[in-house]
Amino acid sequence: MRQTIRFSLAACALLSVLPPGASAVELPTRKAGLWELKMMRAGSPVPEMTMQQCTDETTDKQMTANFSPMAKQNCSKNETQQTTTGYVTDSVCSYGGTTMTSHSEISGDFNSGYAVKVTSHNDSAPAGVPVNNNVTLEAKWIGACGADQRPGDIVMPGGFRLNIKDMEKVKGLLPK
Repeated sequence: MRQTIRFSLAACALLSVLPPGASAVELPTRKAGLWELKMMRAGSPVPEMTMQQCTDETTDKQMTANFSPMAKQNCSKNETQQTTTGYVTDSVCSYGGTTMTSHSEISGDFNSGYAVKVTSHNDSAPAGVPVNNNVTLEAKWIGACGADQRPGDIVMPGGFRLNIKDMEKVKGLLPK
């Protein structure tokens, strides 16, 4: 369970799909409402994971601001470029003694759906952890948030719920 929570919380950064840190290009804010997010890891025994996230304009902007300090401290490179089909982000970040190089391709309209394809390489991955990862996130807008949801709520498999705005409360669960 703890490993699933760690994986899920690490996925939250990907879910925001907003490149942290100083970047020449900023991605559009997602349409307010409930988003279904499906994350798949190519060649992994880990099954795909589907989550739901309630968001609004303020929350998307706060997510960018909250992840920015981490990028500034940990990433020697974090560049986003607009392309004819969307956006491309390249980054080199160090966490807990490991360095991760990643390339993300983002396409879609941020109103009805978008996709993020991330290819990453970790030269110093611990034993049993893949050196290369290919993760795809497919997101689609499914309507208004539920009456019991507030912007920032993420509902993960098994019904585990957290609010991204409360991330400080679960900071000890984040991967180091």
